[in-house]
Amino acid sequence: EDVGSAVARVGAVWLALVLALIVLPSALGVSLGISEAYMWVLVKTLEWATIRIEKGVKKPRPQMLKTPTANGIIERDETPMEKEIARLHRVDFEFSDIFYFCRKGFEAIVEDEVTQRFSSEELVSWNLLTRTNVNFHYISLRLTVVWVIGVIVRYCFLLPLRFTLAAIGITSMIVGTTMVGQLPNSSVKNYLSEVVHLTCSRILVRALSGTIHYHNKENKPRKGGICVANHTSPIDTIILTNDGCYAMVGQVHGGLMGVIQRATVKACPHVWFERSEIKDRHLVTKRLREHVADKSKLPILIFPEGTCINNTSVMMFKKGSFEIGGTIYPVAIKYDPQFGDAFWNSSKYNIVSYLLRIMTSWAIVCNVWYMPPMVRKEGEDAVQFANRVKSAIALQGGLTELPWDGGLKRAKVKDTFKEEQQKNYSKMLVRNGSVG
Repeated sequence: EDVGSAVARVGAVWLALVLALIVLPSALGVSLGISEAYMWVLVKTLEWATIRIEKGVKKPRPQMLKTPTANGIIERDETPMEKEIARLHRVDFEFSDIFYFCRKGFEAIVEDEVTQRFSSEELVSWNLLTRTNVNFHYISLRLTVVWVIGVIVRYCFLLPLRFTLAAIGITSMIVGTTMVGQLPNSSVKNYLSEVVHLTCSRILVRALSGTIHYHNKENKPRKGGICVANHTSPIDTIILTNDGCYAMVGQVHGGLMGVIQRATVKACPHVWFERSEIKDRHLVTKRLREHVADKSKLPILIFPEGTCINNTSVMMFKKGSFEIGGTIYPVAIKYDPQFGDAFWNSSKYNIVSYLLRIMTSWAIVCNVWYMPPMVRKEGEDAVQFANRVKSAIALQGGLTELPWDGGLKRAKVKDTFKEEQQKNYSKMLVRNGSVG
């Protein structure tokens, strides 16, 4: 009994400290300077570790630091097919023409442009997280001691703290939205719903040790508009709702996620679809148009890529979001990989494993840029508009722009992509008189 009462007292003190020092200030939108102090110590520690690693590399031992794979191991020459195949002045087919296609094939096998976007970034320097640099080797006893201390801090202090904050944030979200959902539709209900969403999002950001820098707030999405952003992680929604409320769009889930969806939709006009409905593009477009037509409703938040990309690139935007009409508010999100890997590789980790990795990282640090609103130009189709918005987001976030569909994460390349090269080559032959 004495042990049980002691544990209960420790738990009560722990909860009281968390509520007083973190939950209450975050709910009120104020800071006591704890996060700032933690980040200062963390930055200084990582700077010291980087210096130690660089000194270790200079010693006569195997190479410690390698070029990150995100930069690529193949130097690609992005020249057109016509310039690559040096036979344009002739009219006969030459066997050497196949060398161009062979080289492109080998490049795709060794390092294609798509697959590497669905694996975590490889950092140049180790950030004292075991899983972020496979090139690390033993350098010094002091660095190893610091790493061990870091493991203890992350798993024995930060993880319980973050789990407690996450539990408080999620519980508050469910209870708060359920209570607000009982009120009749009015401006008071909308106000209370926004307060609940903002408050709980701030608590959840604290659960991630999040440090978020918002830029150009004058361009924040407005009611009746559509906010589109690049997608790296499920926490993208928390990052954005920490600074404003949105109506979410997505598929109905089961489990805890389903409980949260059913609670929040009572208080806020989120748009959730059943699995059978999400395949009906016309139904989805119809419901989204109805939402956008009501200028009193919150802006819709959509991730047009449809899947998570590894914080280095922006892939094809699905055109559906750009067929709805209305004003598009682009947002670029870029995480700092030095403090933790925010990318969710859903084909490798389930949501529980992913959240465990996030909560045992040092912190989540990112920049969010609100960009000027964009509207569809006259004569511009939905695909062209989507590509224009994608290019703007990639440029602002310093991300690589790729034309590939993020669905290739789980699906095979369509035959049309393969046939495109064949068509280009045949057109070149016809143009130069080899055929016809």
